[in-house]
Amino acid sequence: MFDIIICISLLGGTFFILSGSIGILRFPDVYSRLHAATKSSTLGVAGIMIGAFLFLYIEHDIVSGKLLLGILFVLLTAPVSGHVISRAAYRSGVPLWERSVKDDYATALKVEEKQNQSK
Repeated sequence: MFDIIICISLLGGTFFILSGSIGILRFPDVYSRLHAATKSSTLGVAGIMIGAFLFLYIEHDIVSGKLLLGILFVLLTAPVSGHVISRAAYRSGVPLWERSVKDDYATALKVEEKQNQSK
């Protein structure tokens, strides 16, 4: 039973990494590519590390604190770094895809600038 759970975790992580790699190649602009890269790396690497942790715990009775810290680190840092990189790209003028629905962040920046000028 546990072998099936480990295999599902490893295969799920591999699927997310593979789909993220395809997304990086196929998506049209920097923002959607960053989305594919950060979401897939978070889920993929975490899935593989969870599978490795379960394997070590069930098969060898080893509790790996390094794997647990690695899972926590990836879950916390990958989405934040993707957000910061995309925000920096937007503020430096990297254009959105021309068929994007709408630019909500531009209106939020204008409201923020008006609030800062009124202070």
